[in-house]
Parts: sequence; C-alpha cells; structure tokens
Amino acid sequence: MNKAELVEQVANQTGLTRKASREAVDAIVSAITDSLVREEKVTLVGFGTFQVMERKARKGRNPQTGQTIQIPAKKVPKFKPGQGLREKVK
Repeated sequence: MNKAELVEQVANQTGLTRKASREAVDAIVSAITDSLVREEKVTLVGFGTFQVMERKARKGRNPQTGQTIQIPAKKVPKFKPGQGLREKVK
C-alpha cells in the first residue's frame, strides 16, 4: 500500500474527503517525524512504538576492495510493533 492508497482507505472508512484524509495522513506523519527529530518516543497503544536508536560505530569491509573501513555511529528510527498488531498479523 502506498500513500495514495492509504489516503483512499482513510477517506472510505471515515467518510472524509480525499483532501481532508490526505491532510490527516500528512499531519500524523509530520507529528511522528517531529517527535522523532526531538528524540521523543511515540507510542500508539495496540499498534506500536516509534523511537530513535543509536547504532554504535563499527568496522566494516568495502566489498569491492576488501579494505576494512570504520562505519561511524548514527541515530536511526526504529519501529516496534505492539501486541495488538502482532496478534493480527500472525
């Protein structure tokens, strides 16, 4: 499912117009993104949790040359599904 299909499904389930549904989806994505930028955890009970995790620096290997390289530490977004979502996906 892509964003356009998600907007269409939200419109069908809520009775909102496509424009209003697109604005709602955009607002949700924006709110989650803004919270993650501030390194806040976003928990949607029954769905899951979005949070920022830090990956430690590590050594890697360049596949073309075989040379060992240092991969720097970085922060990455992570999603952990909630129990309700896990049960429905089984």
